[in-house]
Amino acid sequence: MPEVIFNGPAGRLEGRYQAAKEKNAPIAIVLHPHPRFGGTMNNQIVYKLFYMFVERGFTTLRFNFRGIGRSQGEFDHGAGELSDAAAALDWIQALHPDSKHCWVAGYSFGSWIGMQLLMRRPEIEGFMSISPQPNSYDFSFLAPCPSSGLIIHGDKDKVAPPKDVQGLVDKLKTQKGIMITQKTMAGANHFYGEHTDELLAECAEYLDRRLAGELSDARPKRLK
Repeated sequence: MPEVIFNGPAGRLEGRYQAAKEKNAPIAIVLHPHPRFGGTMNNQIVYKLFYMFVERGFTTLRFNFRGIGRSQGEFDHGAGELSDAAAALDWIQALHPDSKHCWVAGYSFGSWIGMQLLMRRPEIEGFMSISPQPNSYDFSFLAPCPSSGLIIHGDKDKVAPPKDVQGLVDKLKTQKGIMITQKTMAGANHFYGEHTDELLAECAEYLDRRLAGELSDARPKRLK
């Protein structure tokens, strides 16, 4: 798993990257929790999501948002971090021009950034949004949400209360042409703790079903 440094809008960004064996393998980008609350690309859930995609043949990247680790710049309350994510996708696509499809997975703050990236990049065909916080961040940009995906959260989450996440899910489920899969994990809070393995198992099962052609609209998405 090579350590990589690539150019971002506010300077160099630090990442970890694993290329797939197949030239046209799909791409996955994994986005970490809030930089101001200890979030980094080495977060346990981010780390395990990275390897979940690697094991399924994806060309996979996780990276530190600006101001974290060896990434340059300063925290920018989301706008800059979205630009970082777009730069990361640009970088990995330049290395793998034969890859036509992409997934984005984000945890907490990273899920908010990932969903915004989803709106801007039509090649993203699937997403995993872990513990999104519609009580803290504005998700109204998902109008409409362009891709099918998984929203997973815990029923004991006080950072992103289940009723707020449910409101987001209910809104997205009214849209045609996509399928939103929701998983509410019993006993799990925002940080998952002893439920981490269960969380990863749910994400892996969802990804496997999507790769098998289930749980999504049948219309393929293509690069512009």
